Amino acid sequence: MHTLFISTIGLLSNCSSTYRHSRLSAKFAMDKDSDSTVTSIDENTENFCSNPTRDILAEGITNLFKPTIEKLDERVASTIQLQSELRGQLDALAAQLRDIEKAQNQIPEFAEKVKELLNVKHKVTIINNVLSSSQERLIGLHKLIEKEQRRRQALLDSALSTNIS
Repeated sequence: MHTLFISTIGLLSNCSSTYRHSRLSAKFAMDKDSDSTVTSIDENTENFCSNPTRDILAEGITNLFKPTIEKLDERVASTIQLQSELRGQLDALAAQLRDIEKAQNQIPEFAEKVKELLNVKHKVTIINNVLSSSQERLIGLHKLIEKEQRRRQALLDSALSTNIS
């Protein structure tokens, strides 16, 4: 972008022969207060390159806009590079998302299996409760048996001691 501008200004300041010999047919409207009788560029192309004020003005404009245009060009190049990097990251992300989508399509449906596991868990809980209550009853029966055995042993001991005496 800036090279076009600088080459245009260079064209004005250097007054190349190609520009000198080109004829423009556009007419310029002149102010009523203007003393110039020139009504088109065609009539004044020979004086265009010999004007030192115009050369200095062109050089000044070039020097004025050149740093700004160079900075703008650098920023445009930087933006293009960042956009390229971003495009690469977006492509990588899109590929990862496609892989995830493919993986999700291959996952079997677990809802039915979860229901079965919940049913099994419920049955195991019921069996555990039944076993716990059965164990408590067995502990109670064991205590009663021990108590009965102690009572019988005491009766047997007392019967033997009466028979021996």
